[in-house]
Amino acid sequence: MKTWIVAAIAAVISVTTIPAAAELQNHRQERVTFAKGASSALIKGQLKGEETVDYVLRAGAGQTLTVTLKRSHGANYFNVLPPNSTDIAMFIGQTGGDYKGILPTDGDYTIRVYLMRSAARRNESSDYTLTVGITGKPLAPVPSSQDAVIPGTPYHARAPFTCVANPYAEVKPQNCEAFVIRRGFDGTATVEIQQDGKVKRRLLFLRGKPVASDASAAMRVTRQDGVTTVKFDSGEQYEIIDALVFGG
Repeated sequence: MKTWIVAAIAAVISVTTIPAAAELQNHRQERVTFAKGASSALIKGQLKGEETVDYVLRAGAGQTLTVTLKRSHGANYFNVLPPNSTDIAMFIGQTGGDYKGILPTDGDYTIRVYLMRSAARRNESSDYTLTVGITGKPLAPVPSSQDAVIPGTPYHARAPFTCVANPYAEVKPQNCEAFVIRRGFDGTATVEIQQDGKVKRRLLFLRGKPVASDASAAMRVTRQDGVTTVKFDSGEQYEIIDALVFGG
């Protein structure tokens, strides 16, 4: 395991917050499993008022998640939440129909089905059919026998850097850390950004290029002099040096 020092990074930590599961009324959770040999599941259900259902399924970095929803009520939507998140979505159903995306890390992803607040308050209902699919082979982490990990963690390395919570306001730079789970020695890896011990963003690199994240905003990528700059329409910006991703 090696610790790398990353050049200063400006990062706007901007997220889309939705009600946490603990705050939801009439909330239930169900584990999604596929039949033997199948890569998708069809789920039928009904919502009424403020009922909310979380469908949880396990998936790995590099796999593709697809979610489609057919509903009897136009105010019936779903969000997709990344692992270990209860209130920050990587996809907001109200901004666009179905979902298809490459997953940036391993863990339990949550598909939260709900009625918009206005319809919920009127105690309206919806019958729905949810189709959930996982395709592709997960990208396994490099074993610790080949690339040592930080003791007690899944990370192969970490890198402290400076982040700015809001570049448009007069705020002092804050400390952030980038952790990496290498999934090959060709620049394939999950980079996890943390601030104050909390996960703020996960990025999936394939052969040195960021291809997916757990952000709901669009991602733009540029490279120069061994540094990959990742920008989001939300204002977030990260500069990741090759040494963190590739190791060596």
